[in-house]
Amino acid sequence: MSDRRLSTDRTPKRRPQAPSTTGGDDGFVRVRGAREHNLQDIDVDIPRDALVVFTGVSGSGKSSLAFGTLYAEAQRRYLDSVAPYARRLIDQAGVPDVDSIDGLPPAVALQQQRGSPSTRSSVGSVTTVSNSLRMLYSRAGDYPPGQPIIYADGFSPNTPQGACPRCHGLGSVHEVSERSMVPDDTLTIRERAIAAWPPAWHGQNQRDILVTLGYDIDIPWREVPQEQRDWILFTDEQPVVPVYRDLSPAETREAIERGDNPSYNGTFTSAQRYVLHTFATTQSAMIKKRVARYMVSAMCPLCEGKRLRREALSVTFAGLDIGELSRLPLKELTVLLEPVAHGAAADSPQAHEHPEQAIVAQRIASDLLARIKVIVELGLGYLTLERTTPTLSPGELQRLRLATQIRSNLFGVVYVLDEPSAGLHPADTQALLAALDDLKGAGNSLFVVEHETDVIRRADWVVDIGPAAGEQGGRVVYSGPLDGLVKVSESQTARYLFPSPGARVDAACSDQPGGPIAEARRTPRIPTDWLRLQGISRNNLDNLAVAFPLGVFTTVTGVSGSGKSSLVSQALVELLSEHLGKPADSDSDEDDPLEPAPVTRGGRIVAGLDAVKRLVVVDQKPIGRTPRSNLATYTGLFDQVRKLFAATPEARARGYDAGRFSFNVAKGRCPTCEGEGFVSVELLFMPSVYAPCPQCHGARYNAETLEITWSGLTIAGVLALTVDAAADFFADAAAVLRPLEVLREVGLGYLRLGQPATELSGGEAQRIKLASELQRAQRRGTVYLLDEPTTGLHPADVDVLMRQLDGLVEAGNTVIVVEHDMRLAAASDWIIDIGPGAGGEGGRVVAEGTPSDVAKSPASRTAAFLREQLRGAHVREL
Repeated sequence: MSDRRLSTDRTPKRRPQAPSTTGGDDGFVRVRGAREHNLQDIDVDIPRDALVVFTGVSGSGKSSLAFGTLYAEAQRRYLDSVAPYARRLIDQAGVPDVDSIDGLPPAVALQQQRGSPSTRSSVGSVTTVSNSLRMLYSRAGDYPPGQPIIYADGFSPNTPQGACPRCHGLGSVHEVSERSMVPDDTLTIRERAIAAWPPAWHGQNQRDILVTLGYDIDIPWREVPQEQRDWILFTDEQPVVPVYRDLSPAETREAIERGDNPSYNGTFTSAQRYVLHTFATTQSAMIKKRVARYMVSAMCPLCEGKRLRREALSVTFAGLDIGELSRLPLKELTVLLEPVAHGAAADSPQAHEHPEQAIVAQRIASDLLARIKVIVELGLGYLTLERTTPTLSPGELQRLRLATQIRSNLFGVVYVLDEPSAGLHPADTQALLAALDDLKGAGNSLFVVEHETDVIRRADWVVDIGPAAGEQGGRVVYSGPLDGLVKVSESQTARYLFPSPGARVDAACSDQPGGPIAEARRTPRIPTDWLRLQGISRNNLDNLAVAFPLGVFTTVTGVSGSGKSSLVSQALVELLSEHLGKPADSDSDEDDPLEPAPVTRGGRIVAGLDAVKRLVVVDQKPIGRTPRSNLATYTGLFDQVRKLFAATPEARARGYDAGRFSFNVAKGRCPTCEGEGFVSVELLFMPSVYAPCPQCHGARYNAETLEITWSGLTIAGVLALTVDAAADFFADAAAVLRPLEVLREVGLGYLRLGQPATELSGGEAQRIKLASELQRAQRRGTVYLLDEPTTGLHPADVDVLMRQLDGLVEAGNTVIVVEHDMRLAAASDWIIDIGPGAGGEGGRVVAEGTPSDVAKSPASRTAAFLREQLRGAHVREL
């Protein structure tokens, strides 16, 4: 296991020493009086030119120090040198709440965030590789005889010169069809066969207009002549005709012949026109989602999904057009570029006619190869240049940005990274650590927020924030070389890094080959049944057969890109949802309404369906997009709180109902800030300033509403409570206490009830969703699916999560997680390991069985790391 020893071989360029007390620049960043979010006026000295890891439990204040304070201040100082007009175009972090920071170089932030929602953003654009590729085709591509040169912009789907005129550079077209708008052709028009038309009065209006126009709306749609069907569904004509309400077709004809005055004049709108116009103009997300159901997505027939004009696609390089080349996995692309970069093109017959073209090809190919190799070395060789960023995990996107920074060869910069190991299998972490070493070796500083113990052990310096979360955190528990953390009893991080107090770092991190494989912490549970899947084909899965045990805890493991999420989060979800006859219970409202519903290309469940009664998908997507959504509103406990306030004698005397105590309703909220609690002041070229509302002073409610109290607190005072404090406050209110207790059980006692959803991490959002599920009446036979639930969680928080998931299994349910955390995998009842590699080298079941069985598999890249956990020598049991 030499690869494991690599992760603990800490060889810093310069071991940081304790800062001098005599002042001056001694290689340290000095922070004084940091108070951002929950930081408690802290002072800390952090070395430059070193790998500094910020640790602590979730919510302790790590990110507030690293990003909210250090990066925000570095960006502010840099932007002071930028022209005011340019500053208006930059998303500024804001001014941190800190007294002073000395010795801080310019900083670059690589944060955990989703990609742009636009499908126009891709792996190629994020890494800038596409720019060089377009230049390669423009200057060194093989053109058809007589075709003029196409400049680089002409090979971009995001420019008018390059975009396919049919799909406008999207690669797919979104249309409506008769089948999509009329799902049941046995119905009549009166029976709402045209489902795409709006419900209620507006749809009835269109049907009444058709009667006036002479159409028979009482025969099955399939019997309506095709010409009439096409006009009703697709015409662009909008005739205005008299409408006679409540009259039969025969009575309507008679009224028209007599010239009777109509009820009103109505304008006809075809079903297609209604759907497309409504989707483009409505401000209602609900209505947009409704009409999007009648739109179908298909590959553009003109460019065949390649997004470019035919002229650009007629130019080839190595026999491939740029669309085909962009679909190659990056690992294969390096093989194609290698010979060109090393001068092979100079020996071709064409090079003798155009030697300048061979020189250009070699130079550009060399640059491309160098850029792509960095990405491949970071374990992303399975990606393609055309892969859109919305389909990437936050970890994949962050590593792509990291690869770009490595190629930039900057010097003297502070790189602030947010959990770069997120989404990484332990085998892939080694490449990440090597990349961080390269950045540090080039003369840069690395400030990393991290929970992964392998990365922490590689640190030159550790800043441990805590000791707990929220108001119980925000202090510097320890700042210094890693060795010293072992002596800090207050640190929750230390107990997961060192086997016992006083142990040496080398002993804690060293490998101990040859030790016997221990049994798991308990005897694995026996499955009650098996959910058997066959013929699963999706992404890199090809005709896969796999069986999931029911009634137990299963972890699906494998290297990044091996096909775990394709199997669980896509194929399994789709097949179970189809069986249950409804979408999975999921709380996400972020789906792109135009994104075609994923369809498993082949695959079925052949056994075990009778034992599944319900499916719940618990993901890390935000619980809301705006500050108006918060923990209290999402979990439903705020509804109960508002009922308590409405039931007070004073509220009843004034006629206040529960709606009065909602900050989203005009009658109770502050009119100045409209329930936001703050006002934003736009300062053009400076960061916007957010200040408490001058009228309600941040309370969100108007003065009359705040006159009502329950047990001495106003409704605003309740929202300011932490979950822990609220549980004590509402000890006698059972309806409120139950969800509060569950939130505490999942480790979220430090959050405020009114904390905006936009301030929550993905891990916190996922645990809130889990808590919402736990407070429901438990039903046996539910399958819970979680994709990397430990992302963003400190090992101590993982313990809490595992206890909750175990409780679900004990209640007669099934839990299936996609996970890289070996501690959680070792505590599972069953493991399914997908691989052995990523992309085309993965997609197979490499090993399956109990943790101890999988740990013995010679074919599994997970086995070696699982063996270490099962020895139980280095990490505390869950």
